[in-house]
Amino acid sequence: MTEVKFYEEIADERLAFAVILSKAQDKYVFCRHRDRETWEIPGGHRERGEDILETAKRELYEETGALEFQIAPVCVYSVTVSDHAGHGEESFGMLFFAEIARFEEELHSEIEQIALMDKLPDGLTYPDIQPRLMEEAGRRGYL
Repeated sequence: MTEVKFYEEIADERLAFAVILSKAQDKYVFCRHRDRETWEIPGGHRERGEDILETAKRELYEETGALEFQIAPVCVYSVTVSDHAGHGEESFGMLFFAEIARFEEELHSEIEQIALMDKLPDGLTYPDIQPRLMEEAGRRGYL
């Protein structure tokens, strides 16, 4: 079972990853990793010594090729994936929203494809998490 919770803030050192809901040309931006057939929202893990906003900017560029964008934090969220006995560890990330104005001509990362879509696609990499993130961002007025 996967549980997603939302928070206003948490101690910075507990933030392990950044996920960036993005729009370009009034459409949602999704990416597909070259080792998977599924779609995902850009994001990734924080590197040692990196500010969480730096993580978000780096991941947005690496996964979409975004060169010009406005980015803002939405909220902190957590994911707990429980095993069959109901045990799981809560991990924390920061959800961001970005409006992308310009992309690089070609991708230079592990991402195979970028797509602009009107809504959440079928075949999500994290189907128990990504719809909840979009719902929360919408509830907070970002989408």
